[in-house]
Amino acid sequence: MGQIYVTVTIFLIIIGVSVRVNALSENYYANTCPSVEKLVRQAVLQKINQTFVTIPATLRLYFHDCAVSGCDASVLIQSTPNNKAEKDHPDNLSLAGDGFDTVIKAKAAVDAVPGCKNKVSCADILTIATRDVVNLAGGPYYKVELGRYDSLTSTAASVNGKLPQPSDDLNRLNSLFTSLGLTQSDMIALSGAHTVGFSHCNKFSNRIYGFSSTNSVDPTLNKQYATQLQGMCPRNVDPRIAVNMDTVTPRRFDNWYYADLKQGKGLFSSDQVLYTDPRSRPTVENWASNNGNFYAAFSSAMIKLGRVGVKNANNGNIRIRCDAFN
Repeated sequence: MGQIYVTVTIFLIIIGVSVRVNALSENYYANTCPSVEKLVRQAVLQKINQTFVTIPATLRLYFHDCAVSGCDASVLIQSTPNNKAEKDHPDNLSLAGDGFDTVIKAKAAVDAVPGCKNKVSCADILTIATRDVVNLAGGPYYKVELGRYDSLTSTAASVNGKLPQPSDDLNRLNSLFTSLGLTQSDMIALSGAHTVGFSHCNKFSNRIYGFSSTNSVDPTLNKQYATQLQGMCPRNVDPRIAVNMDTVTPRRFDNWYYADLKQGKGLFSSDQVLYTDPRSRPTVENWASNNGNFYAAFSSAMIKLGRVGVKNANNGNIRIRCDAFN
């Protein structure tokens, strides 16, 4: 009987530890690295002062990380001769280097504090940095949940079919986000990150040249806007030329993205469909006229996104370098 009691007690302790390891918490580093959020924010601010690209680059990097195998910093890993990592999948080749650099510099700032060295995961640093770029661009400030561990794997093959494409319709978008445990409302809110985004010409040229079999402009695209886009992206233009996705306030995180959709100025088909499809149009109309509602929905969606595929001490670790496995 005593042996059974001891076994049960040990089992309960193991279960208890497992629960604590898996749980995210806003004060996860209160005892180990209480200054982590301040340190990351300072590094992010310094990086933004060097280049605005830091903001959309970090935000996009975070989504591309979380949407594939969870928020585990797997997208940061460099490929090796024996392993083609996530970042080298075709869908990730357009990720701007400033996003990666932001995490590396924030990690260095955190590790420079003796008590914090190698105590904070790269996944959590990216999570904090993402909240900060949103807020420093004029967007909402939301409290981040922390306690993620870093992934032990990263493969290009794992990216296949996991990320939204510029031509996706609403059914495809909803399917992708449902697989992450997110709703249509969450998807529309997270699409609002395009308010500080930019895209290269080759990602939307099909909408302004040779649309469908009619060899014309996408009819859902504002005609004047289409002409402007043709001026910025001639047929034989360098595909690396970038165009802002918000036509009015591209450097401010606000709800103008949704106002653009109402005017037929969504850069991607996957943007414009949020307004042309009657199932999502009411949400777009709401947030186009109410910035506060958008901020609340975006904050909620980001917190939910941050819970996707979280790793713990059983299937992850805290990396010494964010771009390489220990």
